[in-house]
Amino acid sequence: MARPIAVAITGGIGAGKSEALAAFARHGAATISSDDIVHRLLHEDDEVHHAVVDRFGDRVLDPRGEIDRGTLADIVFADREALEWLEGLLHPRVVQEYIGWREQLAEQDDPPAVCATEVPLLYEVGGQDRFDAVVVVTAPPNVRGERTEVAVEEREPRLLPDSVKVAQADFAYVNDGSLEKLDDFVQAVLRELTR
Repeated sequence: MARPIAVAITGGIGAGKSEALAAFARHGAATISSDDIVHRLLHEDDEVHHAVVDRFGDRVLDPRGEIDRGTLADIVFADREALEWLEGLLHPRVVQEYIGWREQLAEQDDPPAVCATEVPLLYEVGGQDRFDAVVVVTAPPNVRGERTEVAVEEREPRLLPDSVKVAQADFAYVNDGSLEKLDDFVQAVLRELTR
């Protein structure tokens, strides 16, 4: 069975992980985002829905009765114990989903050579061993601040410093230039992985 080379893309908030993932997709890699899996779980998984509402009450629900991710984020990022509980609920399911997705790719008649998964907390949860290669995307703090509405300083303390991630990564990129330069970097990574 020809298993695709499994690449993890990680990095800080606003560094450009999603843009890197999109570049992998443009160059033929199969791609999946942990954040997209989390969003789907919060909206479609009844077990997750009930557990979140049991823990935090109706205040996390929007007028349609769905989990409001913004409200949930405000709650958990202000309460470390609540955040750890939510991550404990979601992370095993996210891992199960992207591992299953990779297995499905391997079973295809013509599987892609590379599959890439965006995993924001890769090193923080010890997930790097699930991948053949790790790409870390970084950017200077001022650039990251301009790219996101998230209060970076509130969420960053729980993340490993970029320098620690870069030291462990197979590939690293400082994403402070154009999308074309990011694209060139991703193409170079793919060439290296598939030669």
